[in-house]
Amino acid sequence: MNPIILECKGLSKRYANALYAVDNLNLSLERGQIVGLLGPNGSGKSTLIKLINGLLIPTGGTVLIDGMPPGIETKKIVSYLPEQTYLSPSMKVADAITYFTDFYHDFRPDRALKMLKDLDIDTNARLKTLSKGAKEKVQLILVMSRDAMLYILDEPIGGVDSAAREYILRTILMNYNENATILLSTHLIQDIENVLDRVIFLQNGRTVLNATVDEIRMEQRKSVDVLFREVYRC
Repeated sequence: MNPIILECKGLSKRYANALYAVDNLNLSLERGQIVGLLGPNGSGKSTLIKLINGLLIPTGGTVLIDGMPPGIETKKIVSYLPEQTYLSPSMKVADAITYFTDFYHDFRPDRALKMLKDLDIDTNARLKTLSKGAKEKVQLILVMSRDAMLYILDEPIGGVDSAAREYILRTILMNYNENATILLSTHLIQDIENVLDRVIFLQNGRTVLNATVDEIRMEQRKSVDVLFREVYRC
C-alpha cells in the first residue's frame, strides 16, 4: 500500500484575471492523519480542494490521489463535503441515504441512521424544512458514513452551534479508519485544534507552513490558533 494518499507536484491554477489561486504547490499527505488546511479568505484553500476533487483543471503541475489523477476511480475512494450542498431541497433525509447507498459501494447506511438518531434528525423530513445547521449535520453524516481513504471536508462545522460541534468532531474521529486521511478546511481553528495531527497554512496559493501539531507546540511553544493569528496578523 502506498503510504502517500495525496500528492501535489508544482500544482498551479491561474484564473482569467491572471492571478494564481494556487501557485506551484508541492504537498504530500500520508495515510492515517487528520490535517487542517488553514488560511484566510483568498489563500487558495477552496481552489486546492476543487483541484483535488477534479472540479477544476490545473494550469500546471499534477495532483495524484493514491497514485491516480482525479477522475472516476478516485471518486470511489474520496468522500467530499463541499461548502455548498448539492442535494435537492425537496429530497427527504431518507431519500439522501438511499441515494448514497445506491451511488457509493462503501456507504454504511446503518452508521448514518445511528448518527441521525443521535442528533434527533427525522429521516422523513425534507431538507428544505431543516435549519441550516441541521442540513450541514445531514451532509456531514452522509460523507462520514462512507469507508473512504480520503475525506475532504470544506468548513464542516461553520454553521452549527457549539454544542453540536463537539458531537460532530467526535463523529469525525470515530468514523474513519487508521489508514484513512482527513483534510479539513476551517476558520474555527480553536474548536478543531485538538483533533488535528498536522496543519498546512496557505498564503497566496503557496504553503507557508506544513508541520505537525506536536512540532508547533514543542518548537514554537504556541497553540496552532495563536500561531495562525501571528502569521496572518488576525
